[in-house]
Amino acid sequence: MKAELEEFRRAACEAVDWIAAYLEDPRRYPVLPRIRPGELIEALPAAGPETGESYQAILRDFERLVVPAVTHWNHPGFLAYFACTGSPPAVIAEMLAAALNTNGIHWLTSPAVVELEQVALGWLRQWLGLPEEFFGEIFDTASVSSLHAIAAAREMADPEARERGARPGLTLYCSEQAHSSIEKGALALGIGRRHVRKIPVDEEFRLRPEALEQALRQDLAAGLRPFCLVATAGTTSTTSVDPLEAAADIAARHGLWLHVDAAYAGAAAILPEKRPLFAGWERADSIVVNAHKWLFTPLDLSAFYTRRPEILRRAFCLTPEYLRTAQDPRAVNLMDYGVPLGRRFRALKLWFVLRRMGRQGVIEALRSHIGWAQELAAWIEADPRFERVAPVPFSVVCFRLRGEDQRNRRLLERVNAGGEFFLSHTELGGRYVLRLAIGNLGTTRQDVRRAWETVQRAADEL
Repeated sequence: MKAELEEFRRAACEAVDWIAAYLEDPRRYPVLPRIRPGELIEALPAAGPETGESYQAILRDFERLVVPAVTHWNHPGFLAYFACTGSPPAVIAEMLAAALNTNGIHWLTSPAVVELEQVALGWLRQWLGLPEEFFGEIFDTASVSSLHAIAAAREMADPEARERGARPGLTLYCSEQAHSSIEKGALALGIGRRHVRKIPVDEEFRLRPEALEQALRQDLAAGLRPFCLVATAGTTSTTSVDPLEAAADIAARHGLWLHVDAAYAGAAAILPEKRPLFAGWERADSIVVNAHKWLFTPLDLSAFYTRRPEILRRAFCLTPEYLRTAQDPRAVNLMDYGVPLGRRFRALKLWFVLRRMGRQGVIEALRSHIGWAQELAAWIEADPRFERVAPVPFSVVCFRLRGEDQRNRRLLERVNAGGEFFLSHTELGGRYVLRLAIGNLGTTRQDVRRAWETVQRAADEL
């Protein structure tokens, strides 16, 4: 074992050196891999080795074969989807968490996992301006967080569902711009696509309260049972914010569970100047904010908050004898509040990031990203060949080249083929639209300017 640990020490030092060099200059890699499907599979043996190999051989193949097949989400030129960061403090925390290899099933299996999760989420809750009554826990993704919100909503509306299954007719409401995970959550819980109402949006892609009221009246008249409303603060395509105060009023009037999907934009509530956009979310029954999107924490860490933890617990608590422990009212067993039994030490990396950056460090980074997005929007509007097609409340800009969709598809392909930047697209009003999302800690104003100049050159070449 001692010899193995000595080899580990040397290999770990080599790996840390590689990581530091990577984080120092990820621009030396193309943001998108230049390989064809199946190429990595063909380059690796079809069967695992009979005897163990050296760390040196494994690390060599990691750099020679694996890295060229990576899409570099940690690249400053990654401006697609929602750009994110695996920041240095979080990388250190991930290494430590892997070494501890602890599992927070219930409090006794790892008090640190359970209690640091409560502390880190408590700090984040304070920074977001949410009331102390919100109970927080960590899931892997917003899809899973929202699934738990819908399950809690079903429990509130139909408590017998736990024993006999969901009663037909339960109906969920969201805007037509809501993330697909909301519909998937309804599918997974047996609600059915027929009972997911996608409410029309206004000219700024926000849910229309009057259209929601009309849908509710129609469904009630048809004998259906409205049970859950999902409002989005930072929609995936445009980052628009649904009218949260109006959503909270409607949810209260009809007895609906209100879930706010703030997976991307929720981080912006840390900024005092952006807090008014979130007015009303403190009245929600549940909220999700992904630290792995715009809080500089690597995948995967989704912060889920609820004002009604007793309902969430009622929906999921199931304790076989082999998991029973002595009861202490101060001990929280997170296994009782969701589907996962095992729980990684995810809170460690969030705790490292919050401590290393501090609230002011996070504020400065967010303000920079938002400011550069506003500059980009102005550059787009100054070029008559292009049009901005959505508001820019945060750090994502939606735009397109005037004309047919095919030209915009070719434009995006040409930009992404260059290897320096990666942009994504969406569809708005039936039109193909480009999205540029700023969110990586390493991205600079110069990167944003170069990305726009790359777009302009590509348009010249079409």
